[in-house]
Amino acid sequence: MPRPSSLARALQARALQAPTLQSRTLQALTLHAGVLVLCGAPLAASATNGYFSEGYGIKAQGQGGVGIAWSQDGLAAATNPAGTGAVADRLDLGLTWFVPERSADIGGNAFGPNASYNGDGTRNFFLPELGFTHRISDQWAAGVALYGNGGLNTNYQDNPYGRFGATGSAGVNLEQLFISPSLAFTPVAGQSFGAALNIAYQRFSAKGIGVFAGFSDDPGHVSDRGNDSSTGVGVRLGWIGTLAPGLTLGATWSSSIHGSFSEYSGLFANGGQFDIPENYGVGVAYAPSATWKVGADIQTIRYSQVAAVGDSFARLLAGVPLGASKGPGFGWRDVTVYKLGASFPVSDDLTLRAGYSHARQPVPSEETFLNILAPGVVQDHFTFGGTWTRPGGDELSAFFAYAPQQTINGNQSIPPGFPPAGFGGGNANIRLKEVILGVSYAWKP
Repeated sequence: MPRPSSLARALQARALQAPTLQSRTLQALTLHAGVLVLCGAPLAASATNGYFSEGYGIKAQGQGGVGIAWSQDGLAAATNPAGTGAVADRLDLGLTWFVPERSADIGGNAFGPNASYNGDGTRNFFLPELGFTHRISDQWAAGVALYGNGGLNTNYQDNPYGRFGATGSAGVNLEQLFISPSLAFTPVAGQSFGAALNIAYQRFSAKGIGVFAGFSDDPGHVSDRGNDSSTGVGVRLGWIGTLAPGLTLGATWSSSIHGSFSEYSGLFANGGQFDIPENYGVGVAYAPSATWKVGADIQTIRYSQVAAVGDSFARLLAGVPLGASKGPGFGWRDVTVYKLGASFPVSDDLTLRAGYSHARQPVPSEETFLNILAPGVVQDHFTFGGTWTRPGGDELSAFFAYAPQQTINGNQSIPPGFPPAGFGGGNANIRLKEVILGVSYAWKP
């Protein structure tokens, strides 16, 4: 990972190249807050819709993640860069507290008795975010968003794979940080097009899974290699259009981003390759009255296109070793997420929000054995939020999200059984529950 001093210099150079703001104070806040987010980002790890965040920006997260056609803050480009032109000049700085509960159990296994395992050795995670937008002219606007895209973390003090010979505590940690400078163009009123450069930093570590080294074509790079990092670049494109008074549609697409962890070339397929998957979506927002506003998004995340994530662990039993070309993976399916959200101003200075999202289950029941390490199985999020507008226009926003416990039970009836026969058979069951709380403050010149 680049040193904080290097990150600070890079961000400062970007700030010096940006258009002059109406407020030098706001520009200084952008620089210092950006450094804070970059330095704090390695503390973040999450798992919501697979390992993507439920939404981006505190306001969107309070309404089920809805934001493709409904841009509200400086994090708009994280969802749809066309929204950069819709939120005027502002700086948003936020922090989300993420508390997951991960666990697993193994039953009917020949190598040991039925047992349950708690993966909450690390319990609290903090995800900083920053969004900055500036209108250059009537038709052009620019911005930058810094945010945690998502991640995964498990930390089992009692190693679930200990019955097979693994030692020490077990778990993985995946973190993803995005820096997304964006540009939006509004050729005519009500029609906006946007593009963002997605600069993605990933960090990964795995421990306590050395038992799998004997099934790898690079056994020295499977487990306990410390932190490894990767940086890649992609693009996100978007459109937002007003079709009728109060009715807005939006669409967005993000390319896949190449990533690779050489220290774990014996664990992940294709010699450690770990791309961030392509994703895309459409959204609608409608204001049926002068007060209420409702919206909906449909998002697809193509996990199956990333070999390390989407390839089935069953490939190992077909003779393909870990780390090989098209080698075994976690067996995740593509995920489609349906999001609903609404907002209602209860007074001139207070707006309340609520939302719900549902995602297709990424982990099939025949893939639970390896996913003890990555139980990203929650499907439903219930969210509430609000914004208080202070005298002068600055905003204080907050949200709460709850993802009820979801359990995926292993299906031994699907050959070869998970755990497979070579690991003594039986079933591995995995579960996850989440509580999320976030706050942000927005400065407006």
